[in-house]
Amino acid sequence: MKEKTQVQDINREFYDFRYKEDDADRFEAGITPEIIREISEEKGDPQWMREFRLKALEIYHRTPMAANWGPSIEGLDVDKIVTYIRSKTRMEQDWEKVPEDVKNTFERLGIPQAERESLAGVGAQYDSELVYHNLRQEVAQSGVVYTDLESAMHDERYADMIREHFMKLVPPTDHKFAALHGAVWSGGSFVYVPKGVKLEIPLQSYFRLNAKGAGQFEHTLIIVEEDAYLHFIEGCSAPKYYEASLHAGCVELYVGKNSTLRYSTIENWSKNMYNLNTKRAIVEEGGKIEWVSGSFGSHVSYLYPMSILNGRGARSEFTGITFAGEGQNLDTGAKIVHNAPDTSSYMNTKSICKSGGISTFRSSILVKESAVGSKSSVSCESLMLDSLSRSDTIPAMDVRTKQADIGHEAKIGRISDEAVFYLTSRGLSEEEAKALIVGGFADNVSKELPMEYAMEMNNLIKLEMMGTIG
Repeated sequence: MKEKTQVQDINREFYDFRYKEDDADRFEAGITPEIIREISEEKGDPQWMREFRLKALEIYHRTPMAANWGPSIEGLDVDKIVTYIRSKTRMEQDWEKVPEDVKNTFERLGIPQAERESLAGVGAQYDSELVYHNLRQEVAQSGVVYTDLESAMHDERYADMIREHFMKLVPPTDHKFAALHGAVWSGGSFVYVPKGVKLEIPLQSYFRLNAKGAGQFEHTLIIVEEDAYLHFIEGCSAPKYYEASLHAGCVELYVGKNSTLRYSTIENWSKNMYNLNTKRAIVEEGGKIEWVSGSFGSHVSYLYPMSILNGRGARSEFTGITFAGEGQNLDTGAKIVHNAPDTSSYMNTKSICKSGGISTFRSSILVKESAVGSKSSVSCESLMLDSLSRSDTIPAMDVRTKQADIGHEAKIGRISDEAVFYLTSRGLSEEEAKALIVGGFADNVSKELPMEYAMEMNNLIKLEMMGTIG
């Protein structure tokens, strides 16, 4: 009997299609110096990057797994993960030249349509490599650079800039999976917005993991110079298999003086995915980082975007929603470091759990002695849809100056029976009533997204709510 490798899941049928992969495209599973050298050779890395990868591998092997932190990842055997899958094609700027099965994948996810209607540029990654990257001509003429990180690393105009910034915010010594990322990273995007340029139309990268038993390790590096603006959107999805998959990407954001960067993410990884992603931003004087985050997929998530407020008056806003269903343990939140005077941060999160799902919110606020006059406010609300589910809030605040204004508020509750009764008395089914209430609960996040992405998020909520009755 042919082994069944794909799990049918009615709540994710829109995302659970896949295409046959060629075993010849897969590198050997595991994390060894030979595999790292093979990846580096495949990519034609400059010498400094080859040395960086091997050094990161040494750090990975000697760094212990963090003990007693977050949900268990016992089901993840990294030695069985394929860390690199050779690209089916060279990266294209002409959509029609992308291979048909890859093109169909992104067509079904709406990427080309979104590009035509509302985006200044698009990058599409399939397994380990970017297969498509394009930027509107008028945007390129303004001096904005948006390309894959590897091409930029080989371009003499940007090579020094990348070497100066690559894994400086998230060094391989940060944690075990940061070291793993440094050794095996592949794909991702490089964005540079020059001084004074305000890009009102968003850029988007979409990451699709098609292969089973594989990992995706893209690296996103964004540099926004002084007095500039950028909205960057990141989307992720994968079909579901019985085998564990791993996502250990890395995002490094540099926000210049008086600039604003909005970084929006809709993550809908399959529910066999271990999502161990690291995101970090450093914000200079008068700058602002805005995080908008929606986490719907994965079996286990560790995700805590970090903002380092490094200049006077720097600001951070984090708006997030997490939806944990059956078999999911999502450990999410955010970290803020107030490192300068008069800095401010605001964190507003919502979490929803059903059918035994576990949602944990962690916040970490560090206010240094130098951050006099700083303000921080943390608000988190959790909604449990049944008695099987669990929701926890774990705030941490380290305030080292008396001249600061810090607050935290948390609420955990269940759907009101009275509200459900009222809506059913007006003609809705119980399922429709609960879905409407949950949608309203998530409204603050959807309002922060462009319309087409808010529609996707609302659709995901409706799909997740299917079958929750009884």
